[in-house]
Amino acid sequence: MTDPNRSAGPRPARSRRRRSVALATALATLMLGAAGQLTGGPAAASAAHATAAHAAEAPAAAKAHVDNPFAGASFYVNPDYAANVKRSIAKTSDTALKAKMEKVKRYPTAVWLDRIAAIHGGDANAGRKSLADHLDLALAQKKPGKPITATFVVYDLPGRDCASLASNGELPLTQAGLDRYKSDYIDVIASVFKNPRYRNVRITTVIEPDGLPNLVTNTADPECAQAKSSGIYVEAAQYALDKLHAIPNVYTYLDVAHSGWLGWDTNLAQTVELYTEVAKGTTAGLSSVDGLVTNVSNYTPLEEPFLTDPDRTVGGNMVKSSEFYGWNPNFDESDFTRNLHRTLVAAGWPASTGMVVDTSRNGWGGSARPTAESTSTTLDTYVAESKADRRAHRGLWCNVDGAGLGQPPRSAPSGFPESHLDAFLWVKPPGESDGAGEDIPNDEGKRKDPMCDPTYTVPGAGNNKTGALPGAPLAGHWFHDQFSLLVRNAYPAVPTDPKATTTKETP
Repeated sequence: MTDPNRSAGPRPARSRRRRSVALATALATLMLGAAGQLTGGPAAASAAHATAAHAAEAPAAAKAHVDNPFAGASFYVNPDYAANVKRSIAKTSDTALKAKMEKVKRYPTAVWLDRIAAIHGGDANAGRKSLADHLDLALAQKKPGKPITATFVVYDLPGRDCASLASNGELPLTQAGLDRYKSDYIDVIASVFKNPRYRNVRITTVIEPDGLPNLVTNTADPECAQAKSSGIYVEAAQYALDKLHAIPNVYTYLDVAHSGWLGWDTNLAQTVELYTEVAKGTTAGLSSVDGLVTNVSNYTPLEEPFLTDPDRTVGGNMVKSSEFYGWNPNFDESDFTRNLHRTLVAAGWPASTGMVVDTSRNGWGGSARPTAESTSTTLDTYVAESKADRRAHRGLWCNVDGAGLGQPPRSAPSGFPESHLDAFLWVKPPGESDGAGEDIPNDEGKRKDPMCDPTYTVPGAGNNKTGALPGAPLAGHWFHDQFSLLVRNAYPAVPTDPKATTTKETP
C-alpha cells in the first residue's frame, strides 16, 4: 500500500428483472444440490443448508437496492481470518491477551481478492477459500429474516500500487494487462456475484485501494505518470464499476486514501474532481458509486480528541501549521469524511453518498496514548504531546510499531452526523502484513519496500525512521508479532468478558 503524504434522499433503485419466487427458489436449490454433489466440500454443504434454511426468503430478491447496505444487517465472519488468529492464540501464553484474541477471532473482516488466484482459492492461494466459498458460507451464517453483508476488496489493477513496491501486483501496466484485468479478473468476479443463489447477500466491494489517489499526488513517479497518461487506471476503475454496479445486490465503494494523504485543500479538491470525472464516465454515472471508503490499510485515527481545531493558535502559530500536520487541516478521518462528503455534494454527488472508515488499526491505545491535552506553549511539543497518532510522520504506513485495533466494525455509527458514515469496517484484516523490508521469493509480484525496513531513514518523512516492526512477511501474509501488538494496544480495549458485545449487528 502506498502512502506518500505529499504535498439527500435515498439512492434511486436500479431497474431489474423480476422472477417468480417459485422459479428463483427452485433454480437456486437445483444449482446448490448439483454443487454439493460435484464438490462434496464443506462450503457446498453449507450452501445447501443455507438454501434450505432461507428458501422462504426469496421475495427479498425483489427489494430495492438500499441506501446503506450495512444498516440492520449482520456481517460475514471470514473463517480464513479466524484460522490465522487461532494460530496466534496457540503461540500466546498471556491468558488475558489470549482471551482478547478469542474475541477478535469472531470479528468480521474483508476478504481481499488481491490476485486472480484469490478468486478461485485452494492451493494456488495458500489454501484460502474461493470467492464462491465465502459467499456460500455467508449464506450459511445468515439469520432468517435478517440481511447479511460480505465485504470484498477488488485489488488487482494493472501496474498496481505504482508508487510503492511492497504490494505490486501480477498484471503489467499495459493494454494486455488491462485486457486480462477485465476478462480474467473483473468478469470472473462479476460472474460469481451475479449467481442467483447469492441474491440475498448484500455484497459490498472496496474498489482498488490507492489506485486513483496515486493519480492525484504521485505523478512525479514515472510509473504513476504512465498510469495516468495511459488512462489504464481510470479505465480499469470504470470497468469494475460498470460490471459490479449492474448487479442489484452489489454495492461499490471507491477507495479514497486517508486524511494524511489527501486532506490538504488542494489535494481534496483535485481528488473530488478526478473521482467525479471517473464516475461520470461510467454507464450509470454518479449512481455507479454507492460511497467512498477511507483509511484502508492505514493508521490514521478516527478522531483526535485533544486536537479539535486546526486553526487554534499555540505559541503564536496555528496547530495545522505544525511540523506533523504541515498545513493539512484534516487531522483525522472524522474530519476528512466530513469535508470530503461536503465537497462531493458541492460537485453534484448525491447527499446520500455514504462514507466508510477502515478502523482496523487506528486505535492507538496502550500506555503511550495521551490522556489530556498538552499544556506546552511550543507548537510542535504541544502537538506531539496531544496527538493520539504516535507516528513520527503521517506518511509512515508499513507495519507501524505502537498501533492498535480501532473501533470494531459496526453499521451506521453515531457521533459523526456530518460524515454520513455507512459503517466502520475492518477492511485490512489486523495481523496481515503491510509488506516486507527484505527480499522474500514469491509468485505474487510483491517486492521488498524500504518503507517496511525499520532501519531505513525516509527522506520524504522528515528524515525519520520508518517505525516499521522488524521481521515482517510479504504483504497480506500473517504477521503474529503485529497482531499481538494490535490487540494489546486496542482502543477501545478488546473486552475479555465473553458476554460483552462491542461489534454491533454481527453474527
